[in-house]
Amino acid sequence: MPFLFAFLLALLALPVQAQSDEPDPIADAAPQLKKMIDVFSVVEAEAADPVDPDAAFYQGAIPSMLRTLDPHSSFFDPDQFQQLQQMEKSEQKGFGSIVNITPGRVIVLQTLPGTPSAKAGLSAGDEIVAVNNYAIARLDAEQIVQLLTASRQKEADLYIHHPGDAKVTHITMSPEVENTPTVDRAFMLAPGIGYLRITEFAQTTGKLVKGSIEKLGGADLKGLVLDLRDNPGGDVGAAIDTASLFLKPEQLIFTARGRSSKPEEARVDKYNRPYTFPLAVLVNEKTASASEIVSGALQDHDRASIFGVPTYGKGLVQQVYPLSKSTGMALTVAFYYTPSGRSIQKPLSGGELDSATVVDKGPYKTDSGREVRGGGGIQPDQVVQPEAQTRLRVALEASGVITAFASEYVRAHEIPDDFQVTGEMLDQLNAYAAQHSIQPDVREWLADREWITDRLQQEIVNLKFGVAKGDQLEMRRDPAVTAALRELRVP
Repeated sequence: MPFLFAFLLALLALPVQAQSDEPDPIADAAPQLKKMIDVFSVVEAEAADPVDPDAAFYQGAIPSMLRTLDPHSSFFDPDQFQQLQQMEKSEQKGFGSIVNITPGRVIVLQTLPGTPSAKAGLSAGDEIVAVNNYAIARLDAEQIVQLLTASRQKEADLYIHHPGDAKVTHITMSPEVENTPTVDRAFMLAPGIGYLRITEFAQTTGKLVKGSIEKLGGADLKGLVLDLRDNPGGDVGAAIDTASLFLKPEQLIFTARGRSSKPEEARVDKYNRPYTFPLAVLVNEKTASASEIVSGALQDHDRASIFGVPTYGKGLVQQVYPLSKSTGMALTVAFYYTPSGRSIQKPLSGGELDSATVVDKGPYKTDSGREVRGGGGIQPDQVVQPEAQTRLRVALEASGVITAFASEYVRAHEIPDDFQVTGEMLDQLNAYAAQHSIQPDVREWLADREWITDRLQQEIVNLKFGVAKGDQLEMRRDPAVTAALRELRVP
């Protein structure tokens, strides 16, 4: 008899407890458990094909039950639970290169010093044409990402086309443990105003943020743009450390409340000495979890203005419970709330998370009495949409034409520190695009001329001086950054 089936029978056989005012969940569930056993007994006896009890319960009954709670609570069978435990212990590995991916093409933008890519001789402008005998030209962008991700798990065979070389070079690389900082960009946007991007929250993120701010000028800064776009979250302790850099002593950062646990609060340390310069935070639809904790706390305490589009809305407190027979379960046990009482978790339709815990009971107000919207996620103070994409922009990006042209241009020309794109270069790019079946009319080209100029400048800088320098150019024309700068420069 399978273990789980025997366990359910044992539950039904438990003696009835003496009367008590406390509800007995086992007794309350007994009729439903009996129905499940009755159904399984009939299926096992009468089904046309033999029934695998483990599949019936591990892949059917139990996951289905958890799905009625919320999409993030899940059951792990023995194999899945072992994989989860291995993932928690695993180290992130990679080859140390930054690439541009378009359908059918992968072009190297930068290799980091001392990494497997650099040791193997990869350099900016190289094109990866095959990985582990899979031809890149046959794959779409998503398939390429999957292939490159899988290749980082063990030794990989790559076939490389170096610009100006007719031959294809074969190299073999072994991945190494990556030490990628979670604060990957920090530079000055304008005199006195810094920019800092956090890609995720890990244990050291708070220290990295503080160290980066000090390098930019520390307390003497006139303002800071904190970019949390595309940040999926991570370590909640790091979110507390980061928010504390800007909040007053003992201010509330978040509250965690659940049905069966006592509310927990996270507050700034009473001896905290925060930065006081003006602050702007950038968010988007991929800003989630710990990132929403930080942005929500800064908004509720009127410490920062939020720019961008509404965030993802993931404010779940989950706990993993080891179960018998090497199985496990991840269960949502509470929800995160901002200082004003807003649930970070976005209510879901279809009964999922249809709990009083996440029902919006606004209005919500900041410390100064300014009203902010609830309903899940963080609503920006100023909505700033990404720059609209035209047909020509989509075609140029999807084809990789700008990156390919930039690669050939860098190989054939000296690029000075003060390099600027010229009209002659744009004409050459236009002709190059036509050779690759992209032939916009004059009106389309002129309408997007400024954007094309900026993108070509960025790609040439990426290839010659590194992606960090190219990112600086991109941020200075970013609509959300522009809006934040306008706010920070107001006396």
